Amino acid sequence: MSRLTDIPIRTEPSARIETPAVVGGLGGGVAAILSELVTLLERLVDGEASGTIDLRSLPMSPLDRAELQRLLGDGEVQATVNAQGLSKMRETGVSGVWWIEHFDQQGELTAELIEVSQVPQILLSASDEIAAGARALRAQIAMAPRPPAQGGKDVTRQ
Repeated sequence: MSRLTDIPIRTEPSARIETPAVVGGLGGGVAAILSELVTLLERLVDGEASGTIDLRSLPMSPLDRAELQRLLGDGEVQATVNAQGLSKMRETGVSGVWWIEHFDQQGELTAELIEVSQVPQILLSASDEIAAGARALRAQIAMAPRPPAQGGKDVTRQ
């Protein structure tokens, strides 16, 4: 045989491979993620900082993702934030474990995280924003019309 077309080719039906539910692109890594979550939860209980797992940085297959979601379950709280794109947070069935998705303004998923914290960090108000809110409310109060004083007399501030 001197040409590629002279090589005989035979096709055979492929064997169906059953994949265990926890195995996928991570090769059993769903269990490793769960172990890491346990460690992060224990640290949180001990007063240490919250932690985050970046799911998009891991070689997760759709099977892995679905199995991880199934194992973590659904919690009672969901929140959305709309700031330069939509962010969706949902508590899993494990208290302190939050599944977070960030989307750009075109609706494309840009980040998918599991955060271990009492409340997702994105929902916490920054101190400078709280201070600005207090100043704005104080200014509103100062500008608000005063109700008439008792006895029918109109007392205004000068």
